[in-house]
Amino acid sequence: MNILPVNLSTLLLELEDLSQTLGLYDQLQREPIHGVTTIIPAARTLLVSFMPGRISAEALSRELRTRPVSGGSHQNGELIEIPVYYNGEDLDDVARHLSLSTDEVIRRHGEHDYQVAFCGFAPGFAYLAGGAGFDVPRRDTPRTRIPAGSVALAGTFSGIYPTDSPGGWQLIGTTPLEMWDLHREPAALLQPGMRVRFSATAEAPERTSVSVPTDIKSASGTGATPDLEVLKPGLQSLFQDLGREGQTGQGVSGAGALDKHALRSANRAVGNPAGATVIETAHGGLSLRCHRPTIVAVTGAETTLTVSTAEGRRHHATLWKPIELAEGDTLTLGATTAGVRCYLAMRGGFDVTPILGSTATDTLAKLGPAPLQPGDALSSAALAVTALSLDETPAHPLPRVGECVTLDIVMGPRSDWFTEQALALLGDQVWQVTPRSDRVGIRLEGEHSLTRQRSGELPSEGTVTGALQVPASGQPVLFLADHPLTGGYPVIACVADHHLDLAGQIPPGATVRFHPITRFAPLAGDNASHEVTS
Repeated sequence: MNILPVNLSTLLLELEDLSQTLGLYDQLQREPIHGVTTIIPAARTLLVSFMPGRISAEALSRELRTRPVSGGSHQNGELIEIPVYYNGEDLDDVARHLSLSTDEVIRRHGEHDYQVAFCGFAPGFAYLAGGAGFDVPRRDTPRTRIPAGSVALAGTFSGIYPTDSPGGWQLIGTTPLEMWDLHREPAALLQPGMRVRFSATAEAPERTSVSVPTDIKSASGTGATPDLEVLKPGLQSLFQDLGREGQTGQGVSGAGALDKHALRSANRAVGNPAGATVIETAHGGLSLRCHRPTIVAVTGAETTLTVSTAEGRRHHATLWKPIELAEGDTLTLGATTAGVRCYLAMRGGFDVTPILGSTATDTLAKLGPAPLQPGDALSSAALAVTALSLDETPAHPLPRVGECVTLDIVMGPRSDWFTEQALALLGDQVWQVTPRSDRVGIRLEGEHSLTRQRSGELPSEGTVTGALQVPASGQPVLFLADHPLTGGYPVIACVADHHLDLAGQIPPGATVRFHPITRFAPLAGDNASHEVTS
């Protein structure tokens, strides 16, 4: 077992093969380690997140090395039979690549059981290993839309697309089974450790659509008067909370607010529980009309707050402080001048239907409430409240366009995939934040690209918020909260936990400089440690 640092609260365990990976994953599920919060299995790795206040990286590393890693056959995993109509657009190409007839491809695909190795890419997308033992390259040009239910091959894995989505896998058939159904518990049909058997059907399947539960409870729908009404949503306004925990087994990442300090402060300012649902709005422009007296607060990015009364009077309100709104008042957020995202909390919270235990909107997975639109009616959740807080302040100065932001990083887990020149360049070079940045990640551009010393593809493995993933271009992407659960490009370093909120507030047009606070070194037994630098 090889144990690599990811950040100050996450380790990556490398094992010899899928069998060992699933064996150790099962063992850790049966006998959990105190302080471990999340384990994400992949083809040959386990991503283990922990609470440093309860267990150190060194103690966790020692404990992990005592656990048996011998692989098992997993013959006792629940068996799911998947009917397949083998009509895929790429079936003939796959047969030619494997030097087999299409009938032989179909026969072999259904002859052996597959194992659900891990879930990632999209909610409900399971990577199925074993089976026929095919090794098939991805398409040179990914499709922009693959229908839900498509059965596909890539590398040594088989998979089934749970929803309509882009993709580069080779399509060999379709199934009528719903891989992802929010009305089902759990929503994902396939979970790590399960077994899958494909069976050929003679007729094309008929799929039934699955409706998604209503995301936003509209007070106007019940005849009640809403507390607030959306006049203008700005560029992007989303409901967010602290994130969707405990769903990684279904291929769902945490998502949640990009600046959690600002979210908590907004809630404390109005007396809400710190993790209550708020509105996260990017770049300003949000305008709300008050229909019932209430108290709100706005934190996060620097902007102007203008309150216009029903009588036409206007005054400015203060960020990070409670704001009393009367019936007929309109609150408008100006364009942001520092930072990107503001957080608006309402006393009593917003009445929003949770999806998988959270009201967070995950823009990549397309989970959670829809973005706010003009005319949306917003009502109070009537949460228990406490006294207002007048002492909320920013955690750090927020970056402006043209300014340089320094982010602390932890080297690893794949620093050894890069040349010494690239490792030095990561910290020495200033990186431009491009306009192609969103809640999924910040796309960076530098004068010089990061070069690898190792070639080949990295098998997909778990990723974290703050990961600096380096694609073939050598220009890194800094993953934010809506990042995919797994990724196939090497991660050279990860932003330290204490700078994640700051990373979520960096505007396009700013620049970033990375400051390594550790040197890369695998954790090695009893003397395991991060080598800390100044």
